[in-house]
Amino acid sequence: MRPARILLAAFALAAGADLVSLAVGFGPGHTAAKPLLMLLLASWAAVRGAPRLLVAALLFGWGGDVLLLSGAQPAFLAGMASFAAGHVCYLVLFRTHGRNAVPRARAGLLAAGYAIALVGILVLLWPGLPAGLRVPVAAYSVLLTATAYFALTRLGAVAGAGGALFMFSDTLIATGLAGLAQPPLPDLWIMATYPAAQFLLARGVPTTERPAPTTRPAARPATVGAARGGGLRPLGGGLRSKRPAAAPADPGRRPNSSP
Repeated sequence: MRPARILLAAFALAAGADLVSLAVGFGPGHTAAKPLLMLLLASWAAVRGAPRLLVAALLFGWGGDVLLLSGAQPAFLAGMASFAAGHVCYLVLFRTHGRNAVPRARAGLLAAGYAIALVGILVLLWPGLPAGLRVPVAAYSVLLTATAYFALTRLGAVAGAGGALFMFSDTLIATGLAGLAQPPLPDLWIMATYPAAQFLLARGVPTTERPAPTTRPAARPATVGAARGGGLRPLGGGLRSKRPAAAPADPGRRPNSSP
């Protein structure tokens, strides 16, 4: 089994263990599994030849996850800052490695839709947020919404779905901070959507995964057919056809996380 598959399987196993721990109320299981998630996902991305900015974004997510295991407000603010740095990495990544994935007219409509969603969320949250968190949450929400919008418009539907799930996960956390109504077992919903969001964002980024090395046959002298323009058929063609130059990527908060 290739290293990328092993790492992705380990990520899925850690995510599953975290969800089971939350479902049954086993706190130590959540504390042990949560810090593994982004480390494994960042390792998977690195093995696949992902851009360094993607690996950095995931590692900033790991830093936020670890910091937000603490319930103290200074740790919460530091964790939110770590996630914000990850969103900055995503935004630079989308600019340098993305393309115009949707028509310009549609992108304009999407921008208006995301802006309305951002304003609506902040209006809903603002009265209930602690005074010391209002400005940081608002600034973070702008970065989060920008990540969701540009993931969709620069990378396409897969990354766009990841951005939307990220917004859902963090908004669910923010409603808890603001004292608003939440669904049953909100931590379970948060941790079901956050790892999926990060995976889809990572999955939507182009990579340079290296193919397995192939042996090239020794050069042979030209033949009469080659002199007439027919050329020689490379003996390595069969190997190349069995393993394309860029293999397809392998398929696939957090309670106490930042909004």
